[in-house]
Amino acid sequence: MKERKRYYTIGVVAQMYSIHPQTLRLYEKEGLLKPSRTKGKTRHYTDEDLQKLEFILTLTRDLGVNLAGVDVILRMKEQMEEMERQIEKLVEFIQKEMSKIYGEDENIKSIVLSERKKVVRIQDIIGKNESKRD
Repeated sequence: MKERKRYYTIGVVAQMYSIHPQTLRLYEKEGLLKPSRTKGKTRHYTDEDLQKLEFILTLTRDLGVNLAGVDVILRMKEQMEEMERQIEKLVEFIQKEMSKIYGEDENIKSIVLSERKKVVRIQDIIGKNESKRD
């Protein structure tokens, strides 16, 4: 069964994070947050929006980063996530091609699998480092 997305209004989000609703509007105006809108133009924030907001607040409140810096950091983070997705696809493609070329050769298979585990470990380390910063 598909889990339903939860939506939060601007007032609820502002109260949850002890910020003024105008701050959320500013973040939207600056392109840092992009809440969905109802037909009546009411902003709806998802859990993903809240995670992004928490990251923004950490940067601004705890680290003193201005909004221009936050924008640069968010863009770099998105680029890194896209690169990780591309690397994962490349590794999968290489694995498929290697198994086509070398068939059931167990030695080649074990080399490919061990390299895949290294890539996954590196991604885990990157993810853990990001979560420590949050």
